[in-house]
Amino acid sequence: MAPATATAIETSIILPPHFVLVPLIGQGHTIPMSDLACLLAGRGARVSLVTTPVNAARLGGVADRARRAMLPLEIVELPFPSADDGLPTGSTASVDSFLRLFLDLYRLAGPLEAYVRALPQRPSCIISDACNPWTAGVARSVGVPRLFFHVPSVFYSLCDLNVATYGKDDHNASYVVPGMPVRVEMTKETWSSSFYTTPEWEQFTKEAREGMRSADGAVMNTFLGLEQQFVTSYEAALGKPVWALGPFYLGNRRDEDAIHQSTVTAWLDKMDKDTVIYVNFGSLVQMPPKQLYEVGHGLEDSGKPFLWVVKESETALPEAQEWLQALEARTAGQGLILSGWAPQLAVMSHHAVGGFMTHCGWNSLLESIAHGVPVVTWPHFSDQFLNERLVVEVLGVGVPLMPSGNNRAVMRGHIARAVSELMGDGEVAEERRRKCKDYGERAHAAVAKGGSSHENLTRLLQSFMPSGSKEL
Repeated sequence: MAPATATAIETSIILPPHFVLVPLIGQGHTIPMSDLACLLAGRGARVSLVTTPVNAARLGGVADRARRAMLPLEIVELPFPSADDGLPTGSTASVDSFLRLFLDLYRLAGPLEAYVRALPQRPSCIISDACNPWTAGVARSVGVPRLFFHVPSVFYSLCDLNVATYGKDDHNASYVVPGMPVRVEMTKETWSSSFYTTPEWEQFTKEAREGMRSADGAVMNTFLGLEQQFVTSYEAALGKPVWALGPFYLGNRRDEDAIHQSTVTAWLDKMDKDTVIYVNFGSLVQMPPKQLYEVGHGLEDSGKPFLWVVKESETALPEAQEWLQALEARTAGQGLILSGWAPQLAVMSHHAVGGFMTHCGWNSLLESIAHGVPVVTWPHFSDQFLNERLVVEVLGVGVPLMPSGNNRAVMRGHIARAVSELMGDGEVAEERRRKCKDYGERAHAAVAKGGSSHENLTRLLQSFMPSGSKEL
């Protein structure tokens, strides 16, 4: 028999698919994208998580975890022509500053294309954040398929797409979003808070929607047991596959500060089951002192045990620090106040936590639902208002802090009422808890072998595998 030729040997080697992931800078976007990277790598795919130097430094824990697990995952730094390549935080955050950064990121198109072209083999697929529409041109230029990842719920994404497709009625105070499988009525005020309406933002969102429409499909951090009717409708509206693979984080084990975690869990261990309300408004919501005081007094007046995360920037003023210290002294047996950060997954999974007051960011809502913890909803901007509608009106697992579309200042009475309603007894509260526990069980079933998200991930991987290769 003649010896195998070099060509025959080369063609007998089947490489796994290679995904290049391009997250949007910012904790709420980078964390789920890094979870997705670990999911793909955990099933044998090669993954390159591409970002700026500053954001790459924040992903050190992801890289360490991948090395320990021997996952084929690398963090790739692209040169960025600015030392300030992170999202604005605290008092520097504003709508305009976000838009400036989003537009600055267009300058990564050249470095990304150069990276892809320098690879020994063309990658199988680019998965980019929907807020990185500039990746569409890169994918076309290098001839690589592209999927978009959209951070919010599919419910929000479908509302956004349908309004862009069918238009909205600007003449009335409220209107019904067209093309939805359930009735969704919105006020002008809520819509303006959900979708920024300046000419510059409208141009950016137009480009983002065009980037989604031109993609080869979508990857969403949800599961069919939660949003199946909206996934089906979104897939039909887009005319391309929508891969529901979530909750992403359930397929990964994130590292959390062990010392900080032990302090928190030691306090929670002293509390009875389902009695603690956890309060955290995410990384971007910034409360002025007067609003902070109302939250604190409301939690105190509720009489319920609480675990409250307060940003360091929110207590920068001496009077705010003094007020917080006085509150801590008064509620020493009732509450625990953390500065800056909490090990959220450890908190959510603790038996003492029975409720979560949230800004309605989708990552936080999904973590809460997956742990069977119902929520008090307090949306502040962007997709959060429609995420609230989903969990309160459709899923039935939330209590709104304020009526939908009401932009009045939140007072301590609103806080105390909502906490008491969520954490109280009675048939309605028990039914809310039952529903949330059921969705939590569905979430874990979805990511288990044979579950909908696990099987969708299998199909996604297979669709980008070379023909004749083995299943990952």
